[in-house]
Amino acid sequence: MSSRSLFTALGLVAATLALAVVLNPSAERHRDNVRAAIGERNALAKVLGIGSLAALVSSYHSLGVASYTSVNGHTLSVGVMGMVFVRDTP
Repeated sequence: MSSRSLFTALGLVAATLALAVVLNPSAERHRDNVRAAIGERNALAKVLGIGSLAALVSSYHSLGVASYTSVNGHTLSVGVMGMVFVRDTP
């Protein structure tokens, strides 16, 4: 492997990591997605505000390039590169 291709590969890795840090979803973005996902999955939960309650009591954890929220030690959502994925069962 030539030194030029090595530097190119290292540059791409560094750029990808920097982009992941910049696009890491915020706590509010996680909470908005949790609220919406729970409301979409269950109409009664939406009426009762269960999604808002779950979003309120969740703890946000940032890993720099990714983040997640948890409730009572159970992962509720995972975020990376600007996207948030809410688990079906917390």
